[in-house]
Parts: sequence; C-alpha cells; structure tokens
Amino acid sequence: MKKEPANNGSGAGLPAKPVSLRSLAEYLKLSPATVSVVINNSPAAKAIPKHTKDRVLQAARKLQYRPNFFARSLSLKRGFMVGVLVPEISEGYAASIMRGIEDHLLREGYFYFVASHRGQADLIQEYPQMLIDRAVEGVILLNTPVVQALPVPVVAISGHHRVPGVTNIAVDNTKATFAALEHLVNLGHRRIAFFKGHRGSSDTEYRWKGILRAAAKLGIEVRPELTIQLQRDVENPGPSVPEEGYVTAQELLATREQFTALFAFNDISAIGAVRAFRDAGLRVPEDVSVVGFDDIQAAAYLTPRLTTVRQPLPQMGETAAKQLLERISNGNGHCPQLISLAPELVVRESTGPARSLPAE
Repeated sequence: MKKEPANNGSGAGLPAKPVSLRSLAEYLKLSPATVSVVINNSPAAKAIPKHTKDRVLQAARKLQYRPNFFARSLSLKRGFMVGVLVPEISEGYAASIMRGIEDHLLREGYFYFVASHRGQADLIQEYPQMLIDRAVEGVILLNTPVVQALPVPVVAISGHHRVPGVTNIAVDNTKATFAALEHLVNLGHRRIAFFKGHRGSSDTEYRWKGILRAAAKLGIEVRPELTIQLQRDVENPGPSVPEEGYVTAQELLATREQFTALFAFNDISAIGAVRAFRDAGLRVPEDVSVVGFDDIQAAAYLTPRLTTVRQPLPQMGETAAKQLLERISNGNGHCPQLISLAPELVVRESTGPARSLPAE
C-alpha cells in the first residue's frame, strides 16, 4: 500500500503542510522532472504515456497538490500572465468570448488580467502599457483598436483593420450578412430596416460593408430613411444594452416609414427593438420580422425566440488565446494576419413571411 505524503497539520483548524513536488514524485515512484513536466503541461509532456500523465494528475488532485507558481516563474524567467482588453465584460458578447479565452489559458497554465475601457479613448490609449508594466507576456484586444505598437505579441478579436504583427480573429461578415438578408428575402421582405453599429467600431464598418454587398447581390435597396445608427451615451459610454435598441426602434417607428423587417447590429439591440415593437402594438414576426447578430444566450429565451447570426464566440476566444500562446512560445515570429471563422444563421421564431404593404 502506497504511503501518502505526510500531512504535518496537527489539531483541528491547523493548516496542513502543502504537498511538495518531490513528495508527490516519491508517492508516484516517478522522477520529480517527470511530474513537473506533466503538472506544467510542458512540451516534453507529449512524450509521456497517457496513463502516466493520468496517474500524475489524479494523484495531484487527490493530494491537493498546488504548483509553486512563483518558483516556476523564477526558474523559467517568465510570468505566465497575459492581458485582455475589452470594452465591457458584463455583456453577453464579451462574456461568451472570455469563456473561450479563459478555458484555453487556464488549461495551458496561464493566468490573465482583464481591463475594461468602456469605449473611453483615454483608457484605450493607457491600458495596454499598464498591462505591459505588469509583466504580461502578450495581449488580447477584444473589439478594441490597436492604437500603439507593443513590445509583446498581440492578437485582436473583431479588430478587422490589418496591423503589421497583429493576428485578427474575426467572423466572415460577408457570409454572415448575406445569410441573414437572403433569409429575409426568401420570406418576401423587401423593405428592410437596419440598425448600424456604433461609430468608431471596426465591427460596424465591416458588417455594414457586408450588408451593402449582400443587398446589391440580392436586389434589395438599402434606404437611408430606414437606416439608424446606434448611439452611445457620450458622457457615459459603455456596452450595448436593450434600452439602446428600444430607443432606436422608437426613433425608427417615429419616421412613419413602412418596413416589414429589421436587421439589427447585434442581439442586444434586437431584444430592445422587439419590446419597442410590442409596446407600439406590432406583432413579431407577423407585422415585423427581426434578425439579430451574435447569438448570445438570451437570444434563445426571448419571446419570440430570436432569429440571429451566430458568431462562434467561445471558439473565437479560444482561437485568440491559442494564437497568442503560440506566438509567445515562438518568440513573436511570423503570424497570420487574419483567421476568419464561419458564421451560422440560426432561424427561430422572430422571422416570418412579409406582410402586405400599401402601394407606394
């Protein structure tokens, strides 16, 4: 019978002595080097048989072994820390992407700082250097412009603008917008309203270009009177909220222009618009069909459930984290400029056949 590493805590409430790497190795009858390679998921772990790695990890959990992070950092002269810069972490879009980032980083033995700039230009300018000052080995920018060159690897999510040395992870907006508009056209919609995204967002720019290309290909007129740009509170910029879509939909209805469908910039604004239409006595989708973008979790629980373009948000986060760690390991060498991920149209209950409109 194996003798477990001694627990030197004595008496109720006294802390036990932490299990060391050496005592864990003795317990497993393996060398400390082998155990260290497995625990730290080092590249050399690929050469270790799976059953051995499983034994090490199971024993580490059983004995509550915790790696000495500071000792590891000092011995390797690395901090195993990255920075993530986001507009706002609380919204569904960013939170879904962060899940993918976090899962990959923690799996690879990294930790991270998150800084939320809330769209404020001064923070967008200052935060990257503040992260560098805290010894991060790389930075992930989520829907945040690259405003300065950084001395560490940088990966952007939904950055779109090509910047030398920066890999961008983005959904294919051309395919995404075409799928959404084609769906509406197939339902008989011709007078389609649009919510454009916020000014200054590269997502807004590239998604709108996709809409214009798709509309031209499908023979749909994009009418200025049916196009309204989402507006942030200038004095208190922050994430998209349903109220923003609600107010924008009220503005659209106030024009008295006829339309049978709305393609919103994102799910959050679409959710607000659905409520505004219902409050105005309009039925969704009988009177107005609504399509969102992102497929955040709330989209499937709205009444009616929201038809939307699904971005693979957790996959985008995981891909960004994977690319960043590869560049850190490879010394920030050659990197792809763009990794484009495929969108998916998710048809639910908020879209239906177009109603008849009075002759113009």
